[in-house]
Amino acid sequence: MKFYGYSGCSTCRKALQWLAARDLHAQMLDITQTPPSLAELELALAQLGRKRLFNTSGQSYRALGSATVQALDDRSALAALAADGKLIKRPFLITSGGAILTGFKEQEWQEALGG
Repeated sequence: MKFYGYSGCSTCRKALQWLAARDLHAQMLDITQTPPSLAELELALAQLGRKRLFNTSGQSYRALGSATVQALDDRSALAALAADGKLIKRPFLITSGGAILTGFKEQEWQEALGG
């Protein structure tokens, strides 16, 4: 599994604690330094839809503005996400089976990962 997160994010820390309590291991990547690849984001878009990909409470999103983000076509939106990890909803988890989870909703993670 790949876990894209940010050390200053309390939701990421909570998700990591949840994974550790279930003895689930993931490759840790700093989403601000190494955002998910364009291919990973395309997969996430197909699985989750565009709305679940953006960190709407983050500074990068606010700097762009909601109207600007909504006006982007999918290709441009994915390019913006790939270029700025702070735009991506975190944590961003890719399971070993290829499922993608964004944010930390315990029930959703439990259904996807067991435990």
